[in-house]
Amino acid sequence: MTLPFALSTLIIFVVAFAGAWLGAWLTQRHRGSDTSATDALLERQTRLETLLREEGAAGRRESAESARAQRAELAEQLKNVAQQMLGQQDVMRKTLGERLDAFAVELRAQTQQLAEGQRQFIEDARAGRKEQHDALARFAEGQTQQATALRSSVEEGLKTLRQENTEKLEQMRKTVDEKLHDTLEKRLGESFKLVSDRLEQVHKGLGEMQSLASGVGDLKRVLTNVKSRGIFGEVQLAALLEQVLTIEQYAANVATKPGSDARVEFAIKLPGRSDDGEPVWLPIDAKFPREDYERLIEAQERADPVGAEAAALALEKRIRAEAQTIAEKYLSPPHTTDFGILFVPTEGLYAEILRRPGLFEDLQRKHRVTVTGPTNLLAFLNSLQMGFRTLTIEKRSSEVWQVLGAVKTEFGKFGDVLDKVRKKLDEATNQLDATGVRTRAISRRLKTVQELPGNEAEKLLGSGEDGIDDAS
Repeated sequence: MTLPFALSTLIIFVVAFAGAWLGAWLTQRHRGSDTSATDALLERQTRLETLLREEGAAGRRESAESARAQRAELAEQLKNVAQQMLGQQDVMRKTLGERLDAFAVELRAQTQQLAEGQRQFIEDARAGRKEQHDALARFAEGQTQQATALRSSVEEGLKTLRQENTEKLEQMRKTVDEKLHDTLEKRLGESFKLVSDRLEQVHKGLGEMQSLASGVGDLKRVLTNVKSRGIFGEVQLAALLEQVLTIEQYAANVATKPGSDARVEFAIKLPGRSDDGEPVWLPIDAKFPREDYERLIEAQERADPVGAEAAALALEKRIRAEAQTIAEKYLSPPHTTDFGILFVPTEGLYAEILRRPGLFEDLQRKHRVTVTGPTNLLAFLNSLQMGFRTLTIEKRSSEVWQVLGAVKTEFGKFGDVLDKVRKKLDEATNQLDATGVRTRAISRRLKTVQELPGNEAEKLLGSGEDGIDDAS
């Protein structure tokens, strides 16, 4: 009912607005007409407004009545819904009670079944424990019998072993006495001979000391001569090479540069990469600038810094000249390595060369020459020797694999032999077990026989030790 009222109200307002607008338009159009027409129009408009107010009041009353009717209808519907819900709750309560009763009955039945199963499980467990206890008792009895038999067997074996050990110890004592007597006589004779030899060596050593004194004088003369000093460095270098390398791994007085007659004192043979088997030479030349080094030492002992610096510069100049000579005369890659070695025979001279700032690095960079002393040359030669051994191992790796294959074959045969031995041991163990079974059977048979006292048993059967002695 609300919608028709709103529609009628809207129509009334539209008609009123149209009438007002029409009145205004007629007023403007016929302005200047007589006053009676205007008064009639105003009166008509007044009646229209009154009519509109009355219609509005009637519409509001009608809306209020419609709202009250709708509220009453809604209250009635809510009351019906509440009654329906109460009825459904009663039905659900009744259904839920029935289901709970059925669940309680089923739960009691399951509880009874569970109690019955638990009782059966307890009875089974009790029976299992009893059976296990009986089995353990039988096992303990069997173990006791086996231990008794084993103890008897071990005691008999130990008795036999003690007797055999006693006899062997007696034989060893006799042998040791004989050997000790012979050894004592032999050692005394050797000691007297050794004392005689040592006395003879002492006399010989006295003669060698005299020769050494003359040799020291010769060494002094060698060190004061330029050519002899060079020979001193060569001798020390040769001794180091001979100490570390084999004779096939180095050579002396080698012409390392093709087309040149210059020969380096020593050169190490390195394996080449060509197929013709030609080696690659590593030239090593020994130098001993004794005069420059002695001037440096004397200036340092006098605490003369100016003289020491001058002597050091002279020594550095000499070393640079020697390195340049080695690079020009002996280095010729690929026939040689791309570097050479300048050997100085004393550690003090080598230390002075290292003390000069940048000298060692400059010689390597400009002339490709490395300066070494006795200690680090020995380390360098040892590293080369390890490299040679590694190459030898690589070349003979096929032989090593063949040897390993042969070892593997023999090891397989050894495994077969071990299997045979294991089988024999298993057979012996089985035989011992069978013997133990027979022994226990005899023991059970003899349980009913009365035992005799120990003295009477010995008189009747004899001593067990005598039997063992006869068996041995």
